[in-house]
Amino acid sequence: MNIGEAADRSRLPAKTIRYYEEIGLIRPDRGENGYRDYGDKDVHKLRFLHRSRGLGFSVEECRQLLALYEDKSRASADVRDIASSKLNEIERKIRELVELKRTLEHLVHACHGNDRPDCPILEELAEGSLV
Repeated sequence: MNIGEAADRSRLPAKTIRYYEEIGLIRPDRGENGYRDYGDKDVHKLRFLHRSRGLGFSVEECRQLLALYEDKSRASADVRDIASSKLNEIERKIRELVELKRTLEHLVHACHGNDRPDCPILEELAEGSLV
């Protein structure tokens, strides 16, 4: 199948598929005319990558997961380690976002939002001493 059909079946843009090929995540066959020829296996890998990226895994983590997926002698502990690391990273980001939210809530609450020029939000941003 051509890249357009592979894109439709994998729900990935053709540009992303070309990028994944460029960085070696997939290697479609080439027809006699030199065009890419994607098979069902390639589409399955593309769907795998699409779901993995959707869960927040980096391209390099996807590479590791894909290698583990293709390695039938893998240890599930290796897969779990990657997923656990990603989970920890997400939890850290959530904590950071919650703190950002608290800070912005404080700043918004401190601002009167009237016609006067003084603004605690701008003052805090300029001073660099956020809550």
